[in-house]
Amino acid sequence: MGGAIAQVVALGVGVSISPLAVIAVTLMLGGRRGRLAAAVFVAAWAFALLLLGGAVLLLADEVSASEAGAPAGWVGVVKLLLAALLLVVAARQWRQRPSGGEAAQLPAWMESIEAFSPMKAASTAMLFAAVKPKNLLLTIGAATAIAETGAKGVDQLAALIAFAAIGTVGPVFPLVVYLVSGERAEQSLGAMRDWLVRENTTVIVVLCILIAAKLAGDAIGTLAA
Repeated sequence: MGGAIAQVVALGVGVSISPLAVIAVTLMLGGRRGRLAAAVFVAAWAFALLLLGGAVLLLADEVSASEAGAPAGWVGVVKLLLAALLLVVAARQWRQRPSGGEAAQLPAWMESIEAFSPMKAASTAMLFAAVKPKNLLLTIGAATAIAETGAKGVDQLAALIAFAAIGTVGPVFPLVVYLVSGERAEQSLGAMRDWLVRENTTVIVVLCILIAAKLAGDAIGTLAA
């Protein structure tokens, strides 16, 4: 079990560092049903990671990601492909950064996020967690990494739950701070939100490059074995 969990820690951290999701939760908390909407968002986020990760894990098991306890050769190829796609995501984010002294702007749909119903919050979270390119690629990588260890049954499930839990730390953080500190947290959460808006592009670019380097290193090790 420990080996499978160790494989997904870095990828879970990568999913957790999702600035727009954290910003979304902080904005929801300012709405009339803020705590409920934010809690539903976080729960749906974790569920989406488990659902997508579980589907990929079943597929990876079906095509034998592990051979006699060692990663199958095709796993290395998949990791190289994921690394390349993460670099594409990083390049795309960098090209779309604000130019000159232009201030970073949130997506237009976030202007109404304080009024989101719990259902809208849930659907938004699932899109963020399972469809956003960075999170999609990292979840595929995590599920493949679990499968390649040759872990079975409960151990695989434990590793997948660990991945989803780590990947949810970022979005749940502002909710926990708000529940603990109440209105006193508004100023600190607002400052965090403003910083994430300014630095969103930089955070995503650096993160994608780092995770891509890790996946590429793992892939080379697998293919060279």
